[in-house]
Amino acid sequence: MKDIIANSLEKSLTYFEYRKLVSDLLSEGKSTGNIQLEDLLHYSNLNETRMNRLEKTIVIIPENVERLKLLKKKYLWLVISEGWCGDAAQLLPIMHKMEVLTDNIDFKIVLRDENDELMNEFLTNGGKSIPKLIILDSETFQVLGDWGPRPKEAFDLVKNYKEKHGVLDETIKTELQMWYLHDKGLSTQNELLEIIRLIEIQE
Repeated sequence: MKDIIANSLEKSLTYFEYRKLVSDLLSEGKSTGNIQLEDLLHYSNLNETRMNRLEKTIVIIPENVERLKLLKKKYLWLVISEGWCGDAAQLLPIMHKMEVLTDNIDFKIVLRDENDELMNEFLTNGGKSIPKLIILDSETFQVLGDWGPRPKEAFDLVKNYKEKHGVLDETIKTELQMWYLHDKGLSTQNELLEIIRLIEIQE
């Protein structure tokens, strides 16, 4: 596992490098990933607009700012993503805002299609769902926990819809985006900090 993580880290990007890569590809009419489809390009363009907005509007609540400042050890947050992923567009800006509030989180992003071995270690119900956050000890690269591809309430929303309708269509995609809009990033903040709290209790 440590070799897989080390290999992925060599290809990792900072948040701003990731944003630039996605933007540069869009300017060439491309999306990230091994497969180039019109739908993926369309979603990548939507996500670019979405992330620009979220970077300005997402707020880490004061209670969570304090929790971030009290972290006891240093963590590496390694996220598997792609530019066309709607959930990633909603969640990465939150993770970035959390990262900049503490010296104890280093935030890196890798592309799913370029890191198949890593992705296969962190499947969700057998699928390559993203984004997937892997929480590592920043010195040893030991895996301390993982999270994703979306907050629990949003995960259940999608799961229940698929069980009822058999497909993930535009209706559920719209419902999911509305859920994110109303949640304002709070569930993500709380769930990630709860994972960290449990990790630090076990130390």
